[in-house]
Amino acid sequence: MSLTMQLLFFVLLPVAFRLPPGSQAGEIIGGREAQPHSRPYMAYLSLWRGHKSSFCGGFLVSENFVLTAAHCNGDIITVRLGTHNLRNWEYNEQRIPVCRSIPHPQYNKVTLNNDIMLLQLGHKARLNGYVRRIPLPLPHQRMRPGTVCSVAGWGRTSAHNQLSSDTLRETDVVVMPDAACPRDPDGIYRNYNASTMMCVGDPEKGKSSFRGDSGGPLVCQGRAQGIVSWGSEDGTPPAVYTRVSTYIPWIRATMRRLQP
Repeated sequence: MSLTMQLLFFVLLPVAFRLPPGSQAGEIIGGREAQPHSRPYMAYLSLWRGHKSSFCGGFLVSENFVLTAAHCNGDIITVRLGTHNLRNWEYNEQRIPVCRSIPHPQYNKVTLNNDIMLLQLGHKARLNGYVRRIPLPLPHQRMRPGTVCSVAGWGRTSAHNQLSSDTLRETDVVVMPDAACPRDPDGIYRNYNASTMMCVGDPEKGKSSFRGDSGGPLVCQGRAQGIVSWGSEDGTPPAVYTRVSTYIPWIRATMRRLQP
């Protein structure tokens, strides 16, 4: 199998999305079903581009903004907040159309650098016990290797089937040293950038985000430190996350500029 095919996105976007060769998506491997509504910041994104549909994760960072991965863009995006089981309409659920998507201006579809995007909601979310914001990290804050964080999503649970999860699932993952994602010119981590990316997941424990979890948050010490971005084709950790703390100035400036 070519090295190009080993590098993939964590979102099941159709071929019609014209993604880079081999790019795909992610679910939680080695995880468990989350306690319903224990992660009230989680957002499920329904994506349409042309006649093709897909989905991603995201997280609420203000009443009218959701943060996700830039590769989760689409022509039409609808955000579901306050949901746990996707098959059920829950009384506490809010569905809000996205009125504007703002991918990072330096997002690179080939290297996946700057894989971060703000979504401006069509109207403010109603904050309550089921829908809440998650705090962002301090600018340029770094998590030490060995820090235990968590990740959640509705993506696939195995590399051996195409089934995604109806219910939100979660797992604990470990922040790895940057050297665990070596920039070998012939390896899958050849485009790893330590200033904008995080290397997360102990290969010996086998727990990781996978296809369908793209855009969801890596939560460390109560803050959204990372965004599910890309990893190996079979879901073997470590996976690569966008380092949110690098982008705090851009996030703040963009939300301030677009506030009504």
